[in-house]
Amino acid sequence: MNARDYIGKMVNVEMDRPLGSVHPKHTHIIYGVNYGFIPNTTSGDGEELDAYVLGVNEPLQTFKGECVAVIHRTAENDDKLVVVPQGQSITDEQIRTQTHFQEQYFESEIWR
Repeated sequence: MNARDYIGKMVNVEMDRPLGSVHPKHTHIIYGVNYGFIPNTTSGDGEELDAYVLGVNEPLQTFKGECVAVIHRTAENDDKLVVVPQGQSITDEQIRTQTHFQEQYFESEIWR
């Protein structure tokens, strides 16, 4: 399944980097949002499809929400889903602001 196919769908996210956690390799990166993956999927990089969970301001272990966008990294084959509580809307600017802590190091587009 292409990452774009998840837009508008409900997904389950398992957090491997909850809000406030430190990146396992780049210890200067602290997660300002919950970040995880969609179990039993495969992304272009061969790993499970990653997801940012926005709109929830507490560390989570799991989350079920709506995929409202995809951050497509143009120089890599590693898309990131943007997942929010069902029915919540978010602007591209809010996505950029909330994911900047990590996405600032990559060229990307936001797909809707």
